[in-house]
Amino acid sequence: MAITIYDVAREANVSMATVSRVLNGNPNVKPETRRKVKDVIERLNYKPNAVARGLASKKTKTVGVIIPDISDLYYSAVLRGLEDIAEMYQYQIIITNTDNDAKKEKNAFETLLSNQVDGIIFLGGTDDQKIIDNIQRSNTPVVVCGYSKETSINRVNANYRDAIARIVEGFIERGNKKIAYVQSGYHSVLETLLADKICEVLEEHNISKDNMFEFSANTYEEGIELFNKIHEIKADAVIAISDEVAGGILHGTLDMNVKVPEELEIISCSNTRIAYMMRPKLSTIAVPLYDIGAVGMRLLTKIMNNEEVDEKVTMLPLKINYAKTTRV
Repeated sequence: MAITIYDVAREANVSMATVSRVLNGNPNVKPETRRKVKDVIERLNYKPNAVARGLASKKTKTVGVIIPDISDLYYSAVLRGLEDIAEMYQYQIIITNTDNDAKKEKNAFETLLSNQVDGIIFLGGTDDQKIIDNIQRSNTPVVVCGYSKETSINRVNANYRDAIARIVEGFIERGNKKIAYVQSGYHSVLETLLADKICEVLEEHNISKDNMFEFSANTYEEGIELFNKIHEIKADAVIAISDEVAGGILHGTLDMNVKVPEELEIISCSNTRIAYMMRPKLSTIAVPLYDIGAVGMRLLTKIMNNEEVDEKVTMLPLKINYAKTTRV
């Protein structure tokens, strides 16, 4: 398997943007960092592909990005990684926001195609069959940064199922059997997959899947209000898709004098800066948001420039950052 810029960045413990700056001779890199990156490049025998290979004169050098909610810090972080690699390969980005609306998503896709972009990236994934059909019929390269029920689409995922399994097993080991699972309410592919995984792990430990209670919330305020329902069912653990919602639930525990993590453990799944701003600090799945965007954009450049693509699906590993809201 060919060594990629992602491999160099990971080995040198720097961002892909830093590797790019070293390769391009950018002076805004510390000498120590520059030496470290060059040493890794030499050791791994990394050979940057000819960026211009396969580029035709009719290319627009633009890439369309379809985002479910541009105000969400999760997508902002992913977009940061995407933009850095786009700049490295000299592509301009056109951003469209869909407000998690399938009709807007379809219109955005068609608008970007009419603008003759060279490629399109869906952030957050897509499970709308009409969109999937359009992607498969289109001659424009598409990459999905997220989950999709269609396996033939090029995409970049993070291994949430494995992380959720480890979290639930930890809850069970610590005596927690009643789990509140708080999703967005948009019923995305990812949220459904995680609900199924929680139930699967519960049943593997001879605990009824009815011990998972599903709720929906999207804002900090909704999280505060939702805590009353979580408290009523006497849940002893919470898994929240959104850091913001998890923060609201944490706020609710303070209002009700519920001790965290002694009486209730809380973990979120987004790894935005909100998780680090909360007090007590939120435990969270350490999603590599920047890398998801960067790897997704690099995959798209390969497809657009007719470079070899090893796999249609790139699965990034996840760690769990246990902080002050879990008993770990």
